[in-house]
This record gives sequence, structure tokens and C-alpha cells, in this order.
Amino acid sequence: MTSSTSLATLIARILLSVLFLIAGLGKLADVQGFIGYMTSGGVPAFLGYPVIALEILGGLAILVGFQTRVAAILLAGFSILSGLMFHFVPADQMQMNMFFKNLGLAGGFLMLAAYGAGTWSVDGVMGRRTVAA
Repeated sequence: MTSSTSLATLIARILLSVLFLIAGLGKLADVQGFIGYMTSGGVPAFLGYPVIALEILGGLAILVGFQTRVAAILLAGFSILSGLMFHFVPADQMQMNMFFKNLGLAGGFLMLAAYGAGTWSVDGVMGRRTVAA
């Protein structure tokens, strides 16, 4: 992996992870409010804490490049599902922008799942395959 590719992959991981870290920590600050919002969309309340954990732990895993493929697949699926459940409102342009943002995030995560975290990551240091064969 070239130095510029390694840097680009690191920057991509940072940019993808920031959204989930901030969102997860924000939800942790008001768990009951988040669970109320989630249940208003038809999601059972018991999934509140697992969602928060996925956002924080998945965001951290992407940030440092640990178990990147697993975290990326989980966050890609989460991005698609939450987009469909909460943002797919064709009559509302803002919600549709949010829906397509979620699809874009899923695309970035799928690229990480396919190509790995890069050289500058825990996965890279531990010798896990960092580029798709």
C-alpha cells in the first residue's frame, strides 16, 4: 500500500467514525429521549442500548482500524436500515437527503470492508490482510 493510499484510508476512517462517535455519545447523554424517538419509529425500546453501543464501539473500531471489516459491515447495515426506517420520506426533501447520506455512508463502509483499514491501523500492525486479494 502506498503512503498516499495509507493516508487516504486513515482520513476516510476518521471521517466515517466521527459521525458515529458523536451520535452515539449524544444518545448516551439522553438515553430516554433517544429511546422515545426510536420507539416512535416502531423500533423496540430494548434495542436502544445495543444501538448506542454499536455507534460508539463501531465508531471506535473504524477509527483505530480494529476488526475493521466486521465493524464496517455492521455499520453499513445499520446505515441502510436506519435510513430506510427513519429517513425514507419521498415527500420531504430534507429526509431524502438524510436517506441518501446514509446510503453514502454505507458505501464508504462497504469499501472499508472490501479493502481493509490500511497500513496505519491496528489491523495493519497486527498483520491482518489490509488490501483485498
